[in-house]
Order: sequence, then C-alpha cells, then structure tokens
Amino acid sequence: MSSSPHVETRTSAPKAALVVDADPQIESLLTSILKPGQWTITHAPDNKAALKQAESRAFDLILTSEKTSGRDDVELLRRLRRARPHTRLIILADESTPSDVIESVREHAFSYFTKPFSLDALGDMIRIATEGPCWDDGIEILSATPEWIRVMARCEVNTADRLLQFLNEIADLPNEEKHAVALASREILLNAIEHGGKLDPSKYVEISYVRARHMVACRVTDPGEGFTLDEIPHASIANPADDPIRHVTHRAAQGMRPGGFGVMLAKHLVDELIYSEKGNEALLVKYLDVTWSRPD
Repeated sequence: MSSSPHVETRTSAPKAALVVDADPQIESLLTSILKPGQWTITHAPDNKAALKQAESRAFDLILTSEKTSGRDDVELLRRLRRARPHTRLIILADESTPSDVIESVREHAFSYFTKPFSLDALGDMIRIATEGPCWDDGIEILSATPEWIRVMARCEVNTADRLLQFLNEIADLPNEEKHAVALASREILLNAIEHGGKLDPSKYVEISYVRARHMVACRVTDPGEGFTLDEIPHASIANPADDPIRHVTHRAAQGMRPGGFGVMLAKHLVDELIYSEKGNEALLVKYLDVTWSRPD
C-alpha cells in the first residue's frame, strides 16, 4: 500500500522593518499594521545605530524618529542609499524646511511627515509602503526651489498620494488654504493619472507647483490626448441641467469606479481652474489673503 506523496509547503520569510526611537503611539500604529508572522520589527536608539544596522542587513521599511530634524534624517537617507538603494524610508521629523523636504525627494525618501502630523495619514502611508514586491520610486524632480517645483510622477494612485504628501510638507500656507489646495490638486492629479495616463505605470504626468507671495498655483500635464469638459460623460461637471446624475449611469456601464465629482469639487476649492486648449493640462490657482504672508 503506497503512502500519499509528501507535499512540501513553503512560507515566505517575514519582511523586516527598522524603527528609530519610536514613541508609544508610533509603536502601537506599527504593530497594528505590520502583522506578526508577516513582519519583524527591529528598533534602533538613534540614526547612527540605525545606519549601522541597515548596512549589516536589509530592511524593507525604515521609519526615522519624530524627535530628529529633517536635515539629520536626510543625511541618514543619503548614507543609506549607498548600501541599500531600494529601502523604503519614511521620514518623521520634529522640524524641517522646504529645502529639507526637496532634498528628501531627490534622495528618494518614500514619504515625509513633520510634527504635528496625523497618525491616520501616517498609517495610510505605511500601508502604501508595504504594498508591492519591489520599488523604484516613481517621482523624479526636474527642478526645484521652495517657491517653484517641477516633478514627473508615474501614473499610479499610490505615487500620487506620495507626491501630494511631499508637496503638503513644502507648502507654506494657512491651514484652510493648504487643505483646499491639497484636496483640489489630488482630484486633478488623479484625473490626469486615471484618464490621461490610463493608470499605465510606464507613463508619467508632470506637476509644477508655484508659491508666490499671495498666490499658489499647481499645473498638471498628463500624457493623454486631451478633452473638453463637454466630452467627459464620466464626470459630473458635464451633466446636463435636466439630468444631474447622468455620469453615474455612464460610469456603471463602463465598469468605472464610483466617483466623477473631482473636477466639480476642485472648482469649488480653488479660485480658478483653467484647462489648456488641448485639455490635457490643468492650472489650479488659489489666491491668499493679502493680510497673510509667509513667516520670515
């Protein structure tokens, strides 16, 4: 009587995260996201120890301490890249400057948060960082100063969310205007990635962010053929007056995700939303209160 053949089951090795001097809230957040058995979490007391550990073994994710400065963490990132060019590193900083954030993008940080930051937003970014088997960034700086930034971003939703977090850290705006610009920019950028770039990771959108004294502008250019607002039946802004939800039926018939309110929402959040003649470029403009200006 023959026995049943032995079937060898293989389990993938858990991924590894390195955390620098985490406080209890960050530690709790990490353990709720990085499940035991799937992840191991190692701790380092400071950046010097973190670099030594990262040089001796590979980590899939590194979080810096929110007690350090952005400049210190960018230096850690710069040194880390020599030994571990593809490690996803999220910077948590007690203080930083727009120049620090720009340098972190140049050195391919995965994301950047300055205190005070939302734990929910950080949790979402950690989840994005844990997705996918490999990573080759997807954000390329064409030119950058704190007042004028030009970047290329791969046509992926996660890349858009990462880019907008960097821009949110750079933006020196009152809280209400910062929220409005961030939300409007996200809607237009996602439209460019989804409809212009067709969610094709081999294609890129170009984003320019300009901060003038009493105005902020964001220009998004996608690789698509363009459109006019009356030729986008998937968007609520093209609905006729007698059929305010026509786009819902169209999206369902085309198998598209629920939505279609992005352009309309953006128009209400900024002062001007201007499309180019071809329709594959959008310019968002938000005017600032003349009584407010950037701190010196």
